[in-house]
Order: sequence, then structure tokens, then C-alpha cells
Amino acid sequence: MDENAKTRGRSRDLTSGPIARTLLLFALPVLGSNVLQSLNGSVNSVWVGRFLGESALTATSNANLVLFLILGTVFGIGMAATILVAQSVGAKDLAHARRIVGTSATFFFAVSVVFAVCGWLWVDAILNLLGTPPDALPLARSYLRIIFVSVPAANLLTFVMTVLRGAGDSRTPFYFMLLAVVLDVVLNPLLIAGIGPFPRLGIAGSATSTLVGQTVSVVALLALLYLRKHPLRLAGADLALLRPDPHLLRIVVTKGIPMGLQMIVISVAALTIMGLVNTYGSQVAAAYGIAAQLWTYVQMPALAIGAAVSSMAAQNVGARRWDRIDRITAAGIGFNLVLTGVLVATLYWFDRPVVGLFLVSDGAAIDIAVHINDMVSWSFVLFGVTIVLFATVRATGAVMPPLFILIFSVLLVRTGFAYWMRDFFGQDALWWSFPAGSICSLVLAMAYYRFGRWRSMHMIEGERPAAGDPPDTGLGVPRQRARLGPEAEEDATP
Repeated sequence: MDENAKTRGRSRDLTSGPIARTLLLFALPVLGSNVLQSLNGSVNSVWVGRFLGESALTATSNANLVLFLILGTVFGIGMAATILVAQSVGAKDLAHARRIVGTSATFFFAVSVVFAVCGWLWVDAILNLLGTPPDALPLARSYLRIIFVSVPAANLLTFVMTVLRGAGDSRTPFYFMLLAVVLDVVLNPLLIAGIGPFPRLGIAGSATSTLVGQTVSVVALLALLYLRKHPLRLAGADLALLRPDPHLLRIVVTKGIPMGLQMIVISVAALTIMGLVNTYGSQVAAAYGIAAQLWTYVQMPALAIGAAVSSMAAQNVGARRWDRIDRITAAGIGFNLVLTGVLVATLYWFDRPVVGLFLVSDGAAIDIAVHINDMVSWSFVLFGVTIVLFATVRATGAVMPPLFILIFSVLLVRTGFAYWMRDFFGQDALWWSFPAGSICSLVLAMAYYRFGRWRSMHMIEGERPAAGDPPDTGLGVPRQRARLGPEAEEDATP
């Protein structure tokens, strides 16, 4: 059996077949993984809130924002590697895909270790910079230090799962995310309260359960890939590919950094809003933290569809199936509008009982959380469309325009509105800032998708065998592949 046949046996060809059905079937396991991650965080918040109270809940909210920022620093490297792998798989070049995996994995893991060590050493400075409320500071310190220890395992798990999705396999990542979440959820109350033979660790127990779940899952996933002899695994002579290739590393880093910065921009905006929220005390901070937990569920369909669109578009770019790209985007937008819209409507009608699960005895905090949700949640329908548009253009290697759009709309418009409009709207300025940023990002993303030159981009250098010879779409896309070396202009005219 040749390598291409083995790949088809364990992955999904995203370059042929009905677009909407293929996209949906690929996106569902991704959505399941995202829901599991959010469910994990929410269940852990329930345990922390019930066992340890509001201050501990505020501590985890602040610490998780810091973790999101750290993950963002390496997120782009994983995304760049995933797009390169997807394009190589679409071009039926598995040898090139393995070279990408080797170079990216080494660099990705090394950077994760550096951030884990620095985070452990500077945890107090980070929390003080965030303006964590004094009553939550000791708890946040204990929680975050253990979370930093888990960063290499968590990042490696994310990297392996995203690479598998780039190769067309979204089911295997779902199963191992399920394993990590089950371990975390089960161990959380046992380690917090010291139930049975487990030590009583308090808030540190919640972080320890996360560490155990992520570590066991990534080890088990890697073991399975080697047992199955997955075509992208590195074994035998291919282990030499773990030594970074300077040429590939330059492409991964130059394309990955802007994508990572996009996540960091969102993180910095979230940290800035959190800092403003903290000035109103632990009650408002706890209410906002719970509302933000609920918003992760609202955004799950868009994030899953965006990941599926990115992998599917990248494989089609690698196969030179440009005739399918716009239809992939349109299907992604349609699914987002339906699924995210349904979730927003559901949350609007049932937000009070849901919030009550977290803030059992504090009626005022429940009222605040419901008010925040009513003002903000609908804006995620708009931002979901932006996510899909960005997923398509990034799949070709056009990474700078989405970054500039996010800097302007999220970092400048959203945080600027929240800060400067407080004199007019009070606390509501913080909540109205989300719709303001979402509307701005959508308008700019639509303009770039329509008029930008992202169709001239390609992240794989040189010619690769194409899977079929599609007709000219009339969009100005050259028959040959556009070069994407360090010297290439991102928006070069075709």
C-alpha cells in the first residue's frame, strides 16, 4: 500500500466531493473538541466556585486569560505548520509534509518550554500587571504556577491535533481531547477537596488535574500514531527531520508570527477589558468571568467551522482547486450564521438559569452577568463571519491583512471604546465595546476578501504535482503557483 493510500485510509480528502457536506462532516469533530474544551473550563469553574468561592473563581478567570495569551504566542507556529501540511497533502507530497512536521515540532516545543519557565519565574509580575484583585492574588498565583508547568504538554497536544486536521483527520483529535477532558473533570473535585486517597490541594488541585489530563492525552496520542504507523510520524531515518530546516523554519516563523499575533491581539484586548472590569470589584469581575465562559460556547461553531474552512481551503490550494475556494467560504459562512445564531438565541432565553449554576447564592452578580450577556452575545454572530473569512485568506498565506484588521478593530476600537466611553455609558461602555469591535472587523474583513490580492498567495515554494487541472476562474489566479519565499511580497500582483 502506498503512502497516499494510507493517508486516505485515516484522513479525509478535502479536495473533492460535495463542499457543504464535506465541510460539515469535517467540522463536527472539531466542534466536539471545542465544546469539550469549553465544557472542561466551565465544569472546573463550577467546582472551584462551589468549593472555594468567588475569590477563587476570580483568580481562575484572571489566570486563564494569562494562559490564553501564552498559548497565543505559539498558536501561529502551529497554524502555519498546519496550513503547510494541508497544502502538501493536497499536493500529494507527504515527504514535504513530514519535513514541515519535524521542523515545526522541535521549534514549537522549545518555545513552549521557554514560556513555561519564564511564566513560573514571573508569575507575580504578570498577575500584578493584570491588576488581579488583592483577595484573589494568592489563589491566582498557586493556580497559575501549575498551569505554566502544563504549557509544554498542552501546546504539544494542540500542535499534534492541528497537524492531523491539516492532513484531513478531525476524528482522532476529538477522541484524545475527550480523554484529556474526562481526566481533568474527574480529578478536579478529588484534588481540590482531597476526596478519598487524593491530597487536598485547594485551587492548586484544579490546575494539577489539567496538567495530568493534558500530559496523559498527548503521550497516548503520540503512542497511537506510532502504533498505527501514521504516514506523518517521524521514525527511523525521518527522525533527522527533527533538526530544524532553516529554510522551512523561516517560512513557518514568518507566516506563523502574524497568525500568533492575531491571537495575542485578542488576548491583550481581553486582558485590557479584564483590567477595567477588575476596577469595579470582585462581584462584577466574577459576573464577567462567567459571561465570558458562556461566550466560549457561543463562539464554538464559528471556531470549528473556521478551522475546517482553513484545512479544506489549504488542501484545495495545494491541489490547485481554486474553483472551490469561494464555495467553501460561502458554506462556512452559512453554517456559522445558522449555528451561532441558534446558540445566541438559546442563551438569551435561558441565560439566568445557566448563570445561576455558577453564582448560586449571589443574586446581584447573576443580574450583572445576565445584563452583560444581553448586550454582548449577539455580536459573536458577526465576528463568526469574520473568522470564516480570515480562515480562507490565511489558508493561502495572506496573514498580515487579518492581523492589521484585528489590531484596528479589536485592540483599538474595542478597548478604546471601553476606556473612553465610560464617562458616557459607565460600566455599559465595556459591554458595548464588543459589538463596536465586531462590526468594524466584519466590514474590513469583507472588504479585504472582496478586493484584496490574497488569491495570489501560496505557502509551498516551487511547483508541486496538482490534483486535477481546474478551469481558469477569472479571478486573476495564475496557473502556476505563486512563490512564497521570504523575499516574496505577500500581496504581490499575480
